[in-house]
This record gives sequence, C-alpha cells and structure tokens, in this order.
Amino acid sequence: MKPRSVYCKVALNGKLCDNPSCNICTRAKSLFKVKDLLKSEDFFGSSPNVFVGHHGYPNLNVGILSPPEPKEDAWLLDAQKHWAKTNTQIPQIIDYRTQLLNSRFKVQVKQSNRFLELSKEIGMASKPVDVEINLKKKPTFRIQTDSITKPMGPTASLKKATITENPKIDQKVDKVVDDIDLKAADAINYLYKNNMDEQFLTRLLTIGNLGVKASRKLVPTRWGITATDTTIANNLLLEVKKYGEMDYCVFQGNYLGNYFIILTFPEIFSYELFEILAHPSNGTPHYTTDYEPYEGRKKYAEHTAGGFYATRLAIVEQLKERKRQASVLALRFITDEYEVPLGVFVVREATRKAMNNPPLKFATKELMVTYATLIARKRFNIKLDYLLERSTLLNSIKQQTKLKQFI
Repeated sequence: MKPRSVYCKVALNGKLCDNPSCNICTRAKSLFKVKDLLKSEDFFGSSPNVFVGHHGYPNLNVGILSPPEPKEDAWLLDAQKHWAKTNTQIPQIIDYRTQLLNSRFKVQVKQSNRFLELSKEIGMASKPVDVEINLKKKPTFRIQTDSITKPMGPTASLKKATITENPKIDQKVDKVVDDIDLKAADAINYLYKNNMDEQFLTRLLTIGNLGVKASRKLVPTRWGITATDTTIANNLLLEVKKYGEMDYCVFQGNYLGNYFIILTFPEIFSYELFEILAHPSNGTPHYTTDYEPYEGRKKYAEHTAGGFYATRLAIVEQLKERKRQASVLALRFITDEYEVPLGVFVVREATRKAMNNPPLKFATKELMVTYATLIARKRFNIKLDYLLERSTLLNSIKQQTKLKQFI
C-alpha cells in the first residue's frame, strides 16, 4: 500500500522552503547539488550497487549507480540496514539516493555484453568500486520513487565504463558465483548463513551471478527483492516449524512513519499482514491484507505485494532466534510521516525494530486483542474491531479443532 501524496505549498509556488524536514524541497535541493557537480558527460565515482529495471521485459535497462565524484563514504548512499540502525530520516535518505546517478544500458535478460560483465563485478564486490563513466549525453535530472525499490537520482545512457581498481570480492561469493551447478536458492541460503544480508544477496541475484549456468539471467530488482526475502524465509521456516509454540505476545516498533503492532498466538505457524492507512475517513479504515497458512501460499500476495514478504522475513528471523513458532498477525499502520515511498526496505526494517523489542506477554487471547485494539484506537484512531472481524488468521484459529478437545 502506497502512502498518500503530500505537497509543499511553498514548492507549488516555484520556490523552496526553509524547513529542513520538508521532503519535497529536500529532493529539489539534492538534484541541484548533483547537477552542479556533473559539468560534463564524463565523470569518475565509486559505485555501491547496480539496478535492473523491469519495463520492456525481456529487454531491460541495467544501471551502474554511482555519485558523480569519488567519495570515501560512497557505501552510505546504499546502506539501508545502517540507515535503520542509526535512525536516518527521510530527508537524509533522499539526499543520499539523489547522489546516485543511474548510468544505464539495455540488454536482453539471457544475453551479455561488456557493460554487463563489468556490472557483474560491481555486483559481487563487498565495497564500492571506483569506475570511470562516459555518458552519451547529460542526464535527466529527476528523482524516481517506488514502493518496492529505493529512490534513485538522475538517469543517462551509458557510452563507456571502466573499472579503475580490483573489486574486493569475498571468497565465499567467488565460490558460489564460480559454481555453475549450484541452484540460486542454495547459493542465497549459504551466503545468508555466512552473514551476508538480503540487500547484497538481491544484488547478486538480479545481476545474473547466481544459479545453474543454463538458468542464469537478469532479474528486475523489484522482483529480486521479493525473491530473496522469500527464499531466505522459506529456508528458515524449515527449522521454525519444528519448534514449540510461542506465548500470547505483542511486539511494537516503527521506522519512518511505519508503525507495527505484531500479535503472536500459540499455534502452528501461519501469518497475516494488514496494511492500514492511519488517517481513516468516516471512521472506516482503508486497508489491504494477505494471508499465508501453515502449508504456504501458492500465489503471489497481490494486495500487500513486496511488503508481505519483507515483513514475513523479519518475523521469521525472530521466531528462529527465539526457537519458537506461532501464528502471527502483523498490523502495519502507515502514517502521514511517511510522505515519500522509499522502497520495501522500510517495511522490513520497521518490522525488525518491532520484533527486536521486548514483547508484552498476555495470559489470554482476549486480553492481548483488547490491548491491541486500545493501542490502535489511541495512537491511530483506528477501529481495529472492524479489521479483526475480517482476519483470515483469527477466523482460522477460532474454527480450528484442537487435539486437546479429544483428551
């Protein structure tokens, strides 16, 4: 679910306001800074990542993301877990992302060219790679935002690119990339167990560095994010489903205007996400929802999309850490603080913040649900009863026959 659009009244009059927290004017100021730095079609920068578009599949735009000047801290421009850890706010993230110029070229998903081979090296690197970029013409100065992927700055067609240093590549990454008989899912889970995060693994997958040789191809970044989240969580669930059941607990946390109330029930694993706009009209909340039973989903979660799988990964990680399984009802409240879509990483990190906080424990389901209902009403003016009545997970728990009924 996307946040509603918010506009700056000063910006609408063709000026920039002086409010440092204004995300609209922050974007404009950031673009001006990049435009001033890029004085020609040629520049030298440090690339922390690559991006694969999805329009025109199977002929896709692949972009080398880099600032238009060398930066020792170029890693900060694409450091989503660090941003969450340090509570980096929307204006600063926009400023970081605007500095990344997208120098792109087009290629068919299963073909290759010299630009793609260079991009694969950047995708494997454990730190930003210094590159020399030559563009066909000066870039288009605009910021692209998306509910799945992180924002990006200006775009331009790539004429020539050269890596000017040896990329730093971890031996384990080198191993899985060289193994042309290793399935992509097995490679992702192996590297995740070796402390490589989902952002890096998405990069490896999308640029075509993983999988059996005949199956390797480019994957649009927005698809790769969800595929990586799903692959990791599915593997963790193999262990989680062996554990004992968790207590009645409520976890709470937030990041960038995305607030989570997460309820766990002492049942076998199942999961449901409600995404709720926290500014209801006429008292009726606007929401979307998707559900996953113990057996798993057979279809893509169309209503909550990438947020469903990002939230799911963060929840399953914590269940694995606690060596417990549960039926989990996740409630995401999207407030007006979240003015600009920054990508699905915000949802994943907000869920992690919630799940890493000490939970409140309850003796009964009724007490837990009553508490969640009161919190939703007090903080967000949301009538949670309306949503809970429509919860597939709660109705399933209510109707499920328990073994102890026969004892």
